[in-house]
Amino acid sequence: MSERALAERFNQVVVPHLADALALARWLTGNAADAEDVVQDACVKAHAGISGYAGGNARAWLLTIVRNTSYTWMARNRPRAVMAVGDLGDLDDMAAAHGTSRPDEDGPEAGLIARADTAALQAAIAALPRPFRETLVLRDINGLGYRDIAAMLDVPMGTVMSRLARARGLLASELGRAP
Repeated sequence: MSERALAERFNQVVVPHLADALALARWLTGNAADAEDVVQDACVKAHAGISGYAGGNARAWLLTIVRNTSYTWMARNRPRAVMAVGDLGDLDDMAAAHGTSRPDEDGPEAGLIARADTAALQAAIAALPRPFRETLVLRDINGLGYRDIAAMLDVPMGTVMSRLARARGLLASELGRAP
């Protein structure tokens, strides 16, 4: 492929999903600056591999690269004891992308309650064991399908379903809304 064709393909396959890539990297690395570094590295890898992209779900392909790049980056740059926490802005970005909004239009008190709920949810997600947190973020925040998540994590689809159910149960229990 020519350089021009590769650039066009990159623009069609990768660029539309950069916001999702950054959101996932934030959840995995714990902050925006590290996430930007990870996404930049992931884009370099995606550009290098764009000629081998066989089609299919471009978003899942890019998020797989971001996930792998995140863990490689964190292994090189962080001690194992550092826990990943997403930015609160990710929840707002995801809500805006899906046409929903947080209820802070009802007044300052409702906005304060919503922010407290969001902070509690963020802390509960961050406290989940990595396999559960990763599966929950990919499904409930990034909206990937079970098959895509199974392929990304290289686990059976049943494992994805059980991890997701377990993660949701742990969240409900942590937030005081046990079923």
